[in-house]
Amino acid sequence: MKKSSLVIVYHRAPFEEIIENGRLVYRDNSSPNGIVPTLKSFFGRVGPGRGAWIAWKQVNSHQPAPFERVVRIEDQYGSFAVSRLALTAEQIRSFYHVTSKEALWPILHSFPSMFSYESVDWPVFREVNRLFAQAAAAQAAPGAVVWVHDYNLWLVPAFLRELDPTLKIAFFHHTPFPGPDVFNILPWRDEIVDSLLACDLVGFHIPRYAKNFADVARSLREVIVEPGQITGDDTAASIGSALSESETPGRLLVGARSVMLDAAPVGTNPGLIERLLHTPANLAMRTGIRKEIGEQRLLLAVGRTDYTKGMRETLLAFERLLERRPDLRGTVKLIATSVRAAGNMRVYKRTQRDIEALVGRINGLYSSLSWTPILLFSNAIPFERLIAYYHEAEICIIAPLRDGLNLVAKEFIAAQSGRAGVLVLSEFTGCAIELPQAVLTNPYSTREMDKAIDLALDMPPDERAQRMNAMRDVVCRHDMDHWVDHTLERFAALDRHDDAYPLGGEPMFRAAS
Repeated sequence: MKKSSLVIVYHRAPFEEIIENGRLVYRDNSSPNGIVPTLKSFFGRVGPGRGAWIAWKQVNSHQPAPFERVVRIEDQYGSFAVSRLALTAEQIRSFYHVTSKEALWPILHSFPSMFSYESVDWPVFREVNRLFAQAAAAQAAPGAVVWVHDYNLWLVPAFLRELDPTLKIAFFHHTPFPGPDVFNILPWRDEIVDSLLACDLVGFHIPRYAKNFADVARSLREVIVEPGQITGDDTAASIGSALSESETPGRLLVGARSVMLDAAPVGTNPGLIERLLHTPANLAMRTGIRKEIGEQRLLLAVGRTDYTKGMRETLLAFERLLERRPDLRGTVKLIATSVRAAGNMRVYKRTQRDIEALVGRINGLYSSLSWTPILLFSNAIPFERLIAYYHEAEICIIAPLRDGLNLVAKEFIAAQSGRAGVLVLSEFTGCAIELPQAVLTNPYSTREMDKAIDLALDMPPDERAQRMNAMRDVVCRHDMDHWVDHTLERFAALDRHDDAYPLGGEPMFRAAS
């Protein structure tokens, strides 16, 4: 078996399994945007056959059906191997739905009141992480980069370091990372931090999260924090907002080990969005949307069902808008998407019920024969239709109480192409530091939310255009390819600074010229 120079470890598979004419086939994920296509694009940079992906596959615990553990995929992104772990429904529930979502998720998002400890089976979480590490080590060439993604795989680096000390281990957090006063609530904090300190590179979306991690590490271990780079021009204007941080720590020195820290927000794919907007199918969708909406002003709120996403706060703000500005009744419509969470996670079921009840109450209070104020979608909208809504919306409200980045805000900006909509954005989203021209708001404050929506509705056209043009410039420059280039530069730096296990010969990763 040919070993890989880049191994990506992420719980989701990079394809969908479809039965077609009685034969199992692997197809690209139904949404062409998001993190999975972005990660797959790395394989095209490292060369054919030099990449591997590690994911899980659910099997029957009593009679597991045989399947190919490692399959070779060839698609538009390149040729790479996919290694699937056989996990039972019980393992997935314990590892992902309970430990990850009920214990780790609320702490990462600074909701300690939602932290649930009683149902956690930490040995199962540790065992699943060990299985991911073993699968990654089996695919990795000596000295390869193994790139682990997100908090549910926090323990993988420590197992990898034991299995193969020559590996270069990188980790990227897609979530927020809290300061030590919140993070240290976790009973397993020492094991988690020791595993992350086994990495060569730990990455985050924004400087604040990197600094929080450095503070956590320093609170638990003898760590020296070396200074890093000053925040760039694109985020300098955000100083004074909730997640502002002027400097990213450079390295953590832990005994003889050196751990590089990095902050680089993931970008979206404006080129893809622009192409989709100009397809005949999308033009027809947009014509149909505008015909249905008529002269109403369209507001949009997009997210999935999660108590951190601020959908409840958005709906309450819209209700207050109709209360205090009766002249807007019949002239505005809110399209809200709150996509149901997969699995049987109790807290998300409660959140979904609360959202549906709130929409029902508002519609019951204000609907007429010719007008319903809110249209709620609880199932996922195809991406092509979603960008049609983005394009036609006058205002997009993105108001999470806490969010690692939020690609929806960037997708809305990219899809506005030629229009001057307004983005109302929570300052507790990671992308808020990149987009100070949005109408930033504090979703914990009803007055701030009301003020932001009023400002968006009443903003003069020239100001709308000026703000949108500035945000489009950032989104188009800091796109998906920009993030890929930046990350490959960080991987190349691991080659340059690794004296203990030099690869020799040609560097594995080259920065874009």
